[in-house]
Amino acid sequence: MNKDLLANGDREQMLANVAKTFEEQVPFNRILRFNIELPKDGTAKLSFQMRDDLVGNFLRGMLHGGVISSSLDVVGGLVAFAALLDQNLVQSFDEGSERFSKMGTVDLRIDYLRPGLGGSFVATGSILRAGRRIAVARMELHNDSGTLIATGTGTYSIG
Repeated sequence: MNKDLLANGDREQMLANVAKTFEEQVPFNRILRFNIELPKDGTAKLSFQMRDDLVGNFLRGMLHGGVISSSLDVVGGLVAFAALLDQNLVQSFDEGSERFSKMGTVDLRIDYLRPGLGGSFVATGSILRAGRRIAVARMELHNDSGTLIATGTGTYSIG
């Protein structure tokens, strides 16, 4: 990545690089085959296809609860990182990399509302509050029919 991206004000390119990093550099995310979008508005969207190796309940062919929670956690972490950019707490690529390396999930609450049935899934996230050290995100997972499968609230260390 270009070290001057943020200095040149290219927030979109930084977000595209963050999405690519989450997709390609995090081994577990590669296994789950997440496709990530980070629009300009500070939200995040993560999509993935249902596959046999993601099934938790083999009798019903339902998505595994761990995949549900992982997708919501990842999308929450993405919007927490985007909040750093929105607050101008990151001024350079090096500073962004340093903060990114220290980020982590502090607390994660998942409410499983319906069985994880569907051909594909979309997780979305938005920031509820972001400070200098902690961000709180709200996340949802829908199937390809638009049915709400699960919701989550995550607290992330960002500083």
